[in-house]
Amino acid sequence: MSNQLKLKGNWNELKGKIKAKYGELTEDDLRYSEGQEDQLIGKLQQKTGAAKEELKEMIFEEENK
Repeated sequence: MSNQLKLKGNWNELKGKIKAKYGELTEDDLRYSEGQEDQLIGKLQQKTGAAKEELKEMIFEEENK
């Protein structure tokens, strides 16, 4: 089973949806670089208190098929 993550759609659109749900997030909080998914999820967890799996499900789709 692959552990790679792929963004669900366009990152700019996803950022807008995440900011709408978690208004306290800044552009710096939502800075994303490919290969740094764990850092992004960790930062979002700290800021929002949301569960890791909830955030991963919202942002990424697992490539394990």
